[in-house]
Amino acid sequence: MSNTIPEESPERELTDASLREEREKADREMTANREAAEKRADAIVEHARENADAILVAARERADGSADANVPRQVQTAIAENREVEDEALRDERAAADSRVRQERDARARMLTRILPLERDATDQYLLTERARSDDALATRDDFLGMVSHDLRDLLNGIVVSSQFLAEKLEKHIDRDKFLLETTRIARYGAGMNRLIGDLVDVASIDAGKLAMQVVQGDAALLVVEAVDALQNMASARCVSLVVQDVQEPCLAKFDHDRMLQVLANLIANSIKFTPRGGFIRVHCQRVGASLEFCVDDTGEGIPAAMLEAIFERFWQVGKNDRRGLGLGLYISRCIVEAHGGHIRAESSPGQGTRMYFTLPANVR
Repeated sequence: MSNTIPEESPERELTDASLREEREKADREMTANREAAEKRADAIVEHARENADAILVAARERADGSADANVPRQVQTAIAENREVEDEALRDERAAADSRVRQERDARARMLTRILPLERDATDQYLLTERARSDDALATRDDFLGMVSHDLRDLLNGIVVSSQFLAEKLEKHIDRDKFLLETTRIARYGAGMNRLIGDLVDVASIDAGKLAMQVVQGDAALLVVEAVDALQNMASARCVSLVVQDVQEPCLAKFDHDRMLQVLANLIANSIKFTPRGGFIRVHCQRVGASLEFCVDDTGEGIPAAMLEAIFERFWQVGKNDRRGLGLGLYISRCIVEAHGGHIRAESSPGQGTRMYFTLPANVR
């Protein structure tokens, strides 16, 4: 199934429009910040100039008011000439100051001219990254919907075919064994659909932060036995030995019984899927410090070390063509365990089997 998003898709157009809007917003903000800085600088310079002029005018007025009217004209002329010289020097100084301000502003403008392309490049790179992330999300969604529709269609087709077979045979003297076989198939297909829909509901609840939990005190040792018993038929059908190993009783903890049974069932079913005929799966629970540690240990295909962290992510699959599930079971299991305050991890090597561990806080007796 392709992971590409068509260039003309509505989702891509919507994403591009959003990214363009973000870039334009960033450009407007940078321009506004630059203009605001220049206005503040101009205001400061103008305010300083007005203050200097006011001080100079006041000083001259005081000097003129205190001057003796009987001062000889020659002296007054000298004072006037000296004032013109001072005024000229002040004008030169003001011109020089203005020139320095312009030079500093030009320097800032040149710096911004160099910085803005860098800022824009950084913004563009961010937007491209966001677009790629959005494309990946859309591709994952499309792949997921494709897998869901494929699996539901297969299950429904199985129910339809078995129902048609029964309808035809009921008109005749149906063989009892065949009747039981077909009704068993219908039950299995229905259970598969129920599990699939249940996983989808769980994922939606996790996304909404509303995963239902009813935590009460229970014995985890009994939970392990119950989970193994529930999966025995599945293991036997694949000629895989499934056993409870060295469970210490009692293993008391507070947990949601159905949710933790779901976790164990997911881990055991996953091991059954990837363990060849004649293989072994051992399940045990023991106290480790202040925690209870569960382990599902199989002799299956194993998982490359580089993939161990990814297997608990949503939609994880062994390979693109793997059709043994939607890649939700381990993700849901991780979320349930973490909601109990525990941790889940895996140890594995290709060809040497896999050990799935998860912990729960234990009751201290």
